[in-house]
Amino acid sequence: MSQVKDRIAAIVSKDDVVLFMKGTTLFPQCGFSSRAVAILDHLGVPFETVDVLQDPEIRQGIKAYSDWPTVPQLYVKGEFVGGSDIMMEMFESGELKQLVGEGAE
Repeated sequence: MSQVKDRIAAIVSKDDVVLFMKGTTLFPQCGFSSRAVAILDHLGVPFETVDVLQDPEIRQGIKAYSDWPTVPQLYVKGEFVGGSDIMMEMFESGELKQLVGEGAE
């Protein structure tokens, strides 16, 4: 498990905004992942994605890493933010725009 944890730590620290999701930005594989991508696209912030369906170790490992049972999962500047419901709440309140910073116009 520590190898997977190290891989995830490297991924979340590499880019300011990282979304672990099912599928890709062009072809999300679940409604929650689709909503998460739409929110980030609307904010206009650059973000990286990790398709958990392509890597079973990451798919299970990310849940343990964040202690959050579901995907998608958003990380900003290395910190776990939440899933699509939390993203939606933060988007509606303006908190997510503040959190992701300058790129969100």
